[in-house]
Amino acid sequence: MACCASIRWSSTLVDKPRGIILDLDGTIYRGARIIPGARETIERMRKGAHPLIFATNAIESVAEHVEKLAGLGIAVRPDAIINSTFVLIQRLEREMPRARVFCLGDPPLIEQLAPHFEFSEDPNAIDVVIASTDRSFDFRKLSIGFHALRKGARFWATNAEPTWQQEDDEIPDAGAIIGALEGCSGRKLELIAGKPSTFMGEIALERLNQRAHECLLIGDNLTTDIAMGQRVGIPTVLVMTGLSKRADLERAPVKPDYVLESIADVPRLLEDL
Repeated sequence: MACCASIRWSSTLVDKPRGIILDLDGTIYRGARIIPGARETIERMRKGAHPLIFATNAIESVAEHVEKLAGLGIAVRPDAIINSTFVLIQRLEREMPRARVFCLGDPPLIEQLAPHFEFSEDPNAIDVVIASTDRSFDFRKLSIGFHALRKGARFWATNAEPTWQQEDDEIPDAGAIIGALEGCSGRKLELIAGKPSTFMGEIALERLNQRAHECLLIGDNLTTDIAMGQRVGIPTVLVMTGLSKRADLERAPVKPDYVLESIADVPRLLEDL
């Protein structure tokens, strides 16, 4: 369905946005492949004087995201990218600046946490268990997390998606780790740093120096991107190039303001606003 025939789910009037928040995986690219029209759309947004922020639940460092986008022909400044790891570190430094952490996560997350916090595998010493994407997850890690949570450690996560979109498939994501820990410990997750929490949305608005209703959030996931937009009060666009499909819209408790086939349709939508 083209932009001019897009579905509008909300009666909210959206003026021309003064800032745009863009998801990455599933919106700009899928795996290593750029989504057709993404590069051209970003160029047109910039020419239209729409400041951009890229917000992602992926745990890779900002530098890695900058490098990946550059490889796809999209130049982005580091301060235009917000990842879930950055938000997690900010929350930890605010609430538990001397926390000893046990992290169930891939190396990029460990590397970004290391300059700020002490790691521990002693359940008696762990202050917070952090669940994330972990492709080396095993019984040993589960057991340490289980005992730490049973002894009262806090239970946080970078994100909570059950699966992670790849080029042609999906793989288990942080939600799988969270489920395993919740299942054995009897504890419930206390905090999600990334989308759909309001933390990432508030940081994005602060960097754009705009109010929520003056911006537009574009993403592919109803439960993260669109849910965060609704919680923060940012008008939203759902694109059909990632995890959420049209069939999901009817039963979803959260509805986007607009539904487009892909990011390639966004310029025409902006012209109509």
